[in-house]
Amino acid sequence: MMRGMETRAFSAAAPHQATGLGLGGGGAVDEQQAAGVGILLQISMLVLSFVLGHLLRRRKFYYLPEASASLLIGMIVGGFANISNTQKSTRRWFNFREDFFLLFLLPPIIFQSGFNLAPKPFFSNFGAIITFAILGTFIASIVTGLLVYLAGLIYVIYRLPLVECMMFGALVSATDPVTVLSIFQELGTDVNLYALVFGESVLNDAVAISLYRTMASMRTNSPGHNFFVVILRFLENFVGSMSSGIGVGLISALLFKYAELGVENLHNLESCLFVLFPYFSYMLAEGLGLSGIVSILFTGIVMKRYTFYNLSADSQRFTARFFHLLSSLAEAFIFIYMGFDIAMERQSWSHIGFIFFSIIFILVARAANVFSCAYILNLARPPHSQIPRQYQVALWYSGLRGAMAFALALQSVHDLPDGHGETIFTATTSIVVLTVLLIGGSTGTMLESLQVVGDSNRYRHSYEENFDGSNSGYEEGTSTPSKFQLKLRELRRSTSSFALLDRNYLTPIFTSQHDDDSDDDDDIDDDDSPDEALGIPAVGEL
Repeated sequence: MMRGMETRAFSAAAPHQATGLGLGGGGAVDEQQAAGVGILLQISMLVLSFVLGHLLRRRKFYYLPEASASLLIGMIVGGFANISNTQKSTRRWFNFREDFFLLFLLPPIIFQSGFNLAPKPFFSNFGAIITFAILGTFIASIVTGLLVYLAGLIYVIYRLPLVECMMFGALVSATDPVTVLSIFQELGTDVNLYALVFGESVLNDAVAISLYRTMASMRTNSPGHNFFVVILRFLENFVGSMSSGIGVGLISALLFKYAELGVENLHNLESCLFVLFPYFSYMLAEGLGLSGIVSILFTGIVMKRYTFYNLSADSQRFTARFFHLLSSLAEAFIFIYMGFDIAMERQSWSHIGFIFFSIIFILVARAANVFSCAYILNLARPPHSQIPRQYQVALWYSGLRGAMAFALALQSVHDLPDGHGETIFTATTSIVVLTVLLIGGSTGTMLESLQVVGDSNRYRHSYEENFDGSNSGYEEGTSTPSKFQLKLRELRRSTSSFALLDRNYLTPIFTSQHDDDSDDDDDIDDDDSPDEALGIPAVGEL
């Protein structure tokens, strides 16, 4: 079970903690030297990754994005270490431990993702983002799992039990478009397309990990339960985690509103408390048997919306820069870490057909996700604010697989018997490398060919001007809607009702500077992301 693996992070690192004790022994000295060499290599690769990424951006070379460069650096160094006589004590510093990943590296990235969401485009597209992230991920997971299972039944690929196929479908449904998003920013993609891709990917990780845990628990505890019990358990885990994260975020908002920590001599205390709340949310959810990833994501969204504006100006600048820095370091380290481990791990290449067809199946499942959800969403939208086909293709192409899929696949090695986990891990590794290097590198060409970037985007004006939640486009030039379409449109109107609730009640209750900050926030959203308004570089510009 993945819920318990975070608690083993420190025990996994225990062999390294004794290196500084008993320096009189030769073995301890060798161990300490190996630890120093391992850490030095990690820092050197991080420096190389940031420098190389900066040079690639300056030359506008989009065929090798920063994430791809970091992955390649890790794979090259890992390959040399694998064929050399590097000591095992040095090598083990680079073993990709999923507990370390989930406990230390992923939380700051997920929190920053929620914290960095620009409220206006995000909430304008909230219904679409939720649909793609929850319904779409569920569709992609089920379609992938069923295709793998059916292909196994007719002996096209290596056969796995149905529950294990569903676990595989859940873990490869986790997208990681950090590579694509950096190119989106560089080329000036429409803010609504950026919000759809970014918002879906942020929530998608949380949904995928909840689905994987649900399928894993069904396999080990109660394999006889039906499909509806699976859905119920997933919703219980997801809604409980989301409620936990929102609750912690609102409590933090009230604390900073009434504690009056913004005086000059308490700025350090204010910043320290703000930094601690995300990890408190994460650990609280894990302690309750829920998903810390889901919880910390919604804590980030709520803390940015309410708590952030209760901070002093100095603390706002510090916390925004701190989380951006932490997230950038963690992202670069994850791809290096992942590349090194891919080169060092023994892969199970005995089922090439499984790997080949899995790549095809995830492309089909991603298409089923994007195009079916877009069709449903467009039923609820007036003609001028429907999601264009070109945007749908861009969404489909942006479904790269990354660190979350890799970590869950590595966990499946421990969860599944008889070499099934090794087969899934090798297939997932191949998918990650292929999507990050090939699809990520061709994203710029794809966006230009679809004409959805810069001045060539002929959809930008008509798409943006109808994103104010108005329904004026429903009456003109449209046929009589069906009952299903009317219900979808009523659901879409509810998002604007939530915006009124937020403006009139939630913001005054949970913030102390809502009158001024709401205006400033609107100005920020119209032109720049929140971080850019504070003078913080965009993703990958450190």
